[in-house]
Amino acid sequence: MDYSVIQVLLVFIVTFIVAIDQFSFLESLYQPIVTGFVIGIILGDLQTGLVVGGTYQLMTIGNMPIGGAQPPNAVIGGIMAAILAITLKLEPTAAAATAIPFALLGQYGVTLLFSLMSPVMTVADNYAHEANTKGIERINYLSMAALGTIFGVIVTLFFIGGAAFGNQVVSAIPSWLMSGLGAAGAMMKYVGFAILMKVMLSRDLWGFLFAGFSIAVIAMASPSLSSPALLICAFIGFALAFWDFQIQTKFKTAHVQQGDSIGGEEDGI
Repeated sequence: MDYSVIQVLLVFIVTFIVAIDQFSFLESLYQPIVTGFVIGIILGDLQTGLVVGGTYQLMTIGNMPIGGAQPPNAVIGGIMAAILAITLKLEPTAAAATAIPFALLGQYGVTLLFSLMSPVMTVADNYAHEANTKGIERINYLSMAALGTIFGVIVTLFFIGGAAFGNQVVSAIPSWLMSGLGAAGAMMKYVGFAILMKVMLSRDLWGFLFAGFSIAVIAMASPSLSSPALLICAFIGFALAFWDFQIQTKFKTAHVQQGDSIGGEEDGI
């Protein structure tokens, strides 16, 4: 695929911004479903970008840092998955699996930056004692710029390199290995969702899980409902959550009113 200087520059800028967003802006711009959409627009294949972004989002939905340990980075992984799928014409699942090594590079980059910035925290503490807010701001801007630059350089270099000789590399990979990568990528999204369920799901919510699964199966079985199936499930889930919120609010209100009507014992009322 031919690429222009403008496309390379836009990919760098997008990577720079979303790398900072992951730890500082916290606007969820770094999520693969968003980066896949944006990279798809830049490279002229919005549909592939959305599909790959959604696939990679499911893979990483249960990933979270534990203490100082960082998971494979979703920013670089998601962007590179979209780039590989569009520029090399890979299947979305195969592209998601192929992007894992790039996600590991992002993981190493974050760990390296955190290690390098650790001694700087002493300087930040001194600035705090001196009430030097400008100095603390400079440290924050420095760390954000460093992280964005590291991520931007990694993605841009592999983007240019992939466009230059990626087709030869992919054509040299045996078909059975590509099929294995596709199967691994398809499996990873279920693993990611299972990790999320393990963390969040409680015994009281199993009924909602089974109900949602049943509704999804019924919606997918109908040709007229298969396309908006995800939207239908989302509306039903929102309706149930809103209903539960109203019920819980009424219970709390009734409990407070009942307590007020009984009164306390200290004032004799």
